[in-house]
Amino acid sequence: QVQLVESGGGLVQAGGSLRLSCAASGSTINKSPLAWFRRAPGKEREFVAAISWSVGTTYYADSVKGRFTISKVNAKSTLYLQMSSLSPEDTAVYYCAAGLTWSLTRTTPDEYAYWGQGTQVAVSS
Repeated sequence: QVQLVESGGGLVQAGGSLRLSCAASGSTINKSPLAWFRRAPGKEREFVAAISWSVGTTYYADSVKGRFTISKVNAKSTLYLQMSSLSPEDTAVYYCAAGLTWSLTRTTPDEYAYWGQGTQVAVSS
């Protein structure tokens, strides 16, 4: 069973930065595509960023491109999301997700089999 545990959320002022972490169990991090999604109040869950299991190709939603960076450290079994130039529109619960082993990297939540519990990010204006 894959376990994902997010941390690093909190309250930050607009223009500030936060780094989210996601600790993954086992060898998930180097065998599965990983992603960050978020759900804002009253909205559907949306894709934020993803990273492939192989060469670490990254993918970003247009809304975060140039402001957020997804990365991972296989030796630490940890996925990161560095967020900068935050705005109130980034306020949401952020979830990390892992796909099935050796699967392709996707941007839709249905393609991800395992999810963390989420961490709240609140950006004040």
